[in-house]
Amino acid sequence: MGTFIKRIAVYLPEKKITNEQLVGEFPEWDVDKIANKVGIASRSVSAETEFSSDMAVKAGEMLMHENNLTPDTFDMLILCTQSPDYFLPTTACMVQHRLKLPTSAGAIDINQGCSGYIYGLAFAQGLIAAGTCRNILFITAETYSKHIHPKDKGNRTVFGDAATATWISAEEGIAELGGVVLGSDGSGAENLIVRNGAMKAAKSGILIEEEKDIASSGDYLFMNGPEIFNFTLKAVPRLLESTLKKNNLPKEKVDWFVFHQANKYMLDHLRKKLDIPEEKFILYMENCGNTVSSTIPIVLKNSFESKTFKSGDQIVLSGFGVGYSWGGTVLTFNAY
Repeated sequence: MGTFIKRIAVYLPEKKITNEQLVGEFPEWDVDKIANKVGIASRSVSAETEFSSDMAVKAGEMLMHENNLTPDTFDMLILCTQSPDYFLPTTACMVQHRLKLPTSAGAIDINQGCSGYIYGLAFAQGLIAAGTCRNILFITAETYSKHIHPKDKGNRTVFGDAATATWISAEEGIAELGGVVLGSDGSGAENLIVRNGAMKAAKSGILIEEEKDIASSGDYLFMNGPEIFNFTLKAVPRLLESTLKKNNLPKEKVDWFVFHQANKYMLDHLRKKLDIPEEKFILYMENCGNTVSSTIPIVLKNSFESKTFKSGDQIVLSGFGVGYSWGGTVLTFNAY
């Protein structure tokens, strides 16, 4: 039994933070330098009273409205988020209720970041192969901006908020999911972390005077950029090799490469290291930022709408980051 992506919807919050606004707060930075290095001109940011569940509901409603679907279409909801509304209950259950999905539908959160879309596809594929589900609503929703301190110019430059909804089905759709490769290495957990706030460490409440104090407080997102960069350069080539091998696909037969949209600087290095032609390598983050688990479905949605893909195209998806964790798969595009 095959697993297919039938449709994708994308929700971006109305509020935008532009490079010009960031330079207004951090005059030592340059607008052009930000755009050239990270490849982002503006990023969407959730409103103060807008949370992951709200964005997830909006994405789910958009998917159903755009495709004339009713809530009883779905027999499972998978929600990927690292910014849940509460420790418990699971945010997915609240979203199930608000979207009016049937109570016979399962609902589960997965706490997975930049590799989260690939992990969610793998779980959906397994549920369909087992005969447990036929139509799955897979939502990614992140409000990373709420993890970031206002003085953290580095992370504020990179991350944006977004939600996406993907209809995954046992019935034929616009793209068929191939074999999935997953991996993890928790030795890198300290390099991308919000240390405080869960059971192991309470919020410290330490006053942040300067950006360098953010890591010592532990209350906000900390990213060790150089270590994340080094991890990516080591892990992604192995991931690509394993993904191609599992799908019996020679690299030269790949039509498109869709990687997690971390930032332009990192992706340029990866593309060159992997010897991928620039015309096959899709970048799409300029007006939304790094939206964590939502980056890959945002690229796919834009590519579907712009009719970038042709029938029979082979599309490699690759997600990697926080955890550390990574995942890859191949989509075979069918038709619009």
